[in-house]
Amino acid sequence: MARSSSKTARWLALLEGPQTLGKGPRFWAPFALVLAAACAYPLFADGYDVGNNVYFFNWTFMAMGLSLIWGYGGALSFGQTAFFGVAAYTYGIISINFGDAYGLTLVALLGSVAVSALLAAVLGYFLFFGRISGVFLGIVTLSVTLVLERFMAQTAGPEWRVGAARLNGFNGMGGMPSLTIPWPGGDIALFPDVPLYYITLALVVIVYLALRILVNSRFGNVLVAIRENPQRAEMLGYDIRRYQLIAFVVGSGLAGLSGVLYTSWGNYITPASMGMTAASLPIVWVAVGGRSDLTTTLLGTLLVLAGFQALTIYGSQYALVVMGVLLVLTVLVAPNGIVHAAGTLFSGRFRRRVTEREAL
Repeated sequence: MARSSSKTARWLALLEGPQTLGKGPRFWAPFALVLAAACAYPLFADGYDVGNNVYFFNWTFMAMGLSLIWGYGGALSFGQTAFFGVAAYTYGIISINFGDAYGLTLVALLGSVAVSALLAAVLGYFLFFGRISGVFLGIVTLSVTLVLERFMAQTAGPEWRVGAARLNGFNGMGGMPSLTIPWPGGDIALFPDVPLYYITLALVVIVYLALRILVNSRFGNVLVAIRENPQRAEMLGYDIRRYQLIAFVVGSGLAGLSGVLYTSWGNYITPASMGMTAASLPIVWVAVGGRSDLTTTLLGTLLVLAGFQALTIYGSQYALVVMGVLLVLTVLVAPNGIVHAAGTLFSGRFRRRVTEREAL
């Protein structure tokens, strides 16, 4: 009885006591150092490498959203690429039909993210309020992704168009404009270059810090409690379905943001972006990085993406094999993530050295 009361007390402390955003200099000093290096990078790199790093940044929003849904909320979703694709095609339809003047691409961006979030709200309502969880949640979200991919693949005929925007089936939609920023002297087009790099980097930092605030708030504490034991969290009076739905909508909206940024970066989108391979890759990024920690998720995603791109030079099949091996190693050796395990090991050694120096 005393043991049960102790467990309940710890759960109440978890739910009622939000954690701090960081741990003083242990968080902010490395964060400032990494941010300064990222800001200085374009000064020492050529335009191609800078634009290529924008491509990497574009995927981090989806990864951080999946970390919120899966790592903190405990709901494994294979549907992030579905929301990615919906937002990407929506951006193409809006921007092709209305153009890029007067900052209309920003309106297209916001509208596309809103559409993906709305789709997530509808789907998530039936999933979570229908008490679908565990492996069945993954199956349903994967099914939705594959259905959307199959549907978009058969839209090659001339009848499949929305205004001036043709969907083009397997060939994908192209010709949509890049993002533009309205300016008194004329709109600024954000091509894959230095200005887009800094804007995307700023978005990554804003989303990362906003999610840290969210997961360290009361909402985040309840979400982690639901992940650990949903029955107990519900018995303590929390509507776990509402919390899971909110996390699902936020994470899916971030996947939609990735879709819009990717589409405006490359000026195209294809149904393959919602295929089986595409749906599984975000799971690998987040698992390898460490799904229950936003920092390791972000770092792991960038590292795995860089390695994946380097391996595709020798053939995409080699890259996919390595991704599969990484996932197996993560499950067997480092369930909390390879990057997370390496960081924990390094920080542990660093603390021991500091303690030894202080003792001397």
